[in-house]
Amino acid sequence: MILSITGFMGCGKSRVGEKLSGLLSCPVIDLDRYIETKEGRTIPEIFAASGEKTFRLMEKEALGEILSKAGQDTVIISLGGGTVTTPECAEAIRENTLCIYLRATVDTLVGNLQEDCEGRPMLARNGDSGSGKARLRARIEELMNLRSGIYESCASMIYDIDGKSYDVAASEIAAAVENCVR
Repeated sequence: MILSITGFMGCGKSRVGEKLSGLLSCPVIDLDRYIETKEGRTIPEIFAASGEKTFRLMEKEALGEILSKAGQDTVIISLGGGTVTTPECAEAIRENTLCIYLRATVDTLVGNLQEDCEGRPMLARNGDSGSGKARLRARIEELMNLRSGIYESCASMIYDIDGKSYDVAASEIAAAVENCVR
């Protein structure tokens, strides 16, 4: 069984994935880290040198590699926040994984991201106006308006993460996953 975790940046995909990995005794692959290792550069470096379009092609290729290597083993893939915006990736996720959408409100995302915007190219846009927190909120709202429907369409399970620790989220998701496979 292949589990994938999707959701907006800052919702806890990597942390929940790591904890879920321990609970389900299976490996977790962080798609962004996989790409960074493969390319020998960071996501911000890829965006700066090659742009989002090239990054999305790399992401699609990396996802395909991971899915083909997983076979029948249980594995968790922590997706990037924008992975599902590529139609081929969204289709592969729907067809090949049990996808868990970590849904968070804009307030939660702003709180999680306001001190952690570095290294997140999709949050930095030229021409943004306003102060830091207001600009961040506006950008998150803009992207969530584009992405929330895609996240939901890929999801086998939607988990509301607001107000929950990563430990609690992973435990509840593990229980739900185990009930799904019974």
